[in-house]
Amino acid sequence: MTKDVIALTPKMPDLPTLLAGLYAGGPDLGVQTTADGAVVQLCAPDGRPLVSVEAPILVQVPGETTRLLGHPVEEGPVWWTEARASTAVAEAGRLAGSFAGRLATVLGGTVWPPEAATTDVVPVTTDVSAIPVPATSTPAVDVLTDSTAVVMQERPLVAMTSWLSDALRTTTATDRALQIVTPPTARLTLPTRTALHGLPNRWVVQDPEHGYYDGLSGAVLHWKNGTFTPVRDEDGTTSVAEAFKAPAKTGERQLLLTLRTRYPADADLVLGGALEAAFRHLTGAPPAGWSTAEPINLPWSTRQLTDLARARAPHPCWLIAVGHPDQPALATMRVLRTTAGVEEDITLALGYRETETPPLQIIDALAAELNAEHGLVTMLTALRAARHDLTVPARLEPPPIPVTFTLGHKEARRTSTLRAEHPSFGPAPTQLGSQAEPALHYPLGDGTDPQAWSAFQQLTQKLKQQA
Repeated sequence: MTKDVIALTPKMPDLPTLLAGLYAGGPDLGVQTTADGAVVQLCAPDGRPLVSVEAPILVQVPGETTRLLGHPVEEGPVWWTEARASTAVAEAGRLAGSFAGRLATVLGGTVWPPEAATTDVVPVTTDVSAIPVPATSTPAVDVLTDSTAVVMQERPLVAMTSWLSDALRTTTATDRALQIVTPPTARLTLPTRTALHGLPNRWVVQDPEHGYYDGLSGAVLHWKNGTFTPVRDEDGTTSVAEAFKAPAKTGERQLLLTLRTRYPADADLVLGGALEAAFRHLTGAPPAGWSTAEPINLPWSTRQLTDLARARAPHPCWLIAVGHPDQPALATMRVLRTTAGVEEDITLALGYRETETPPLQIIDALAAELNAEHGLVTMLTALRAARHDLTVPARLEPPPIPVTFTLGHKEARRTSTLRAEHPSFGPAPTQLGSQAEPALHYPLGDGTDPQAWSAFQQLTQKLKQQA
């Protein structure tokens, strides 16, 4: 597995400091750039990349180093400089540690993981000519086949870093699967979980006692024809790894909102208002920051994210938002241009300890505001038993249970308001907004009865028939 080492410094690493860090291997190693200069690589004499260093990122959002690394730093912005070392060469991991340690020593920062920090010169004594040259030019990818790009991660928490985001874009463009291999103790952030939501992308857990299994489904896997694929018995069924089966019962819960908004394509349109409204209702404050990858480094700004989405149009724009450290809240938002206008697909998750109560009583007011001011199309609210820190472990977690479903007033009009207001089953909806064109807000339960899924599925089928 590649070794990730991060230097966290109060000052931006300038060119002389970066060069001093890159001298960690002595004068015999070379330096090259890739990704249009965004990545600097420390190379063996034959040109083989040993350590890849990403351009420093100024993280201005409080709590990000603690959330992603469990490594708090002093208050204030911090420069995040990340190095990835290939384990194909034994010395590469120590080279990355020496690079990061030199930056931290010169600039007065710290290194994660702390035990990796050193300032020693690390000569390369391995005969690199005996090691096959990797088939990939993407720094984050460790193994590349015709069908799959494999990324190996040793981090306790696998975030959707710019490395992984770049790997995902590359694999999508080349019609390959992205498969992330981790030890069983690793967890995913929700953005990483979202990125791996569809096959053939996978989270592959490498368990010393149980072999390989899928960290999201538990299916036992093996390496076959250049990809990780389920092991099937004679009748084609797959088995679930024993290590995956036992759910952790902690009493912690997550409140999940999945919503779509739609706006006319207008030059004065400002995006992100619906997401900000949801944060304000449920956490008491707007998001703390946003970014297109983790760590989330930019202070919250609807104007800046709108500018980015406009610059990327007509292509979709995907971004992440995070709340303040005192209330775990994390969201992803996908902005896309359609024939109907500009749409936002938003997923927001909030975490609660066993002693905390999710604010379900606030959902009605939030739905009313989203309908009146933010072009709400639909919103599904659900509860699930899961970690309050919003990370995803490699073990069975129960599915979310629906609590409410809201149909925005324009969508309600499309489905024939009279019949939508008086369905032939289940509870009648609450009307939100004007009586002439109300949104319809359907109560589905308190998040404890799995039968709510049946009611929700019947409701959506009925509404589709009426559309």
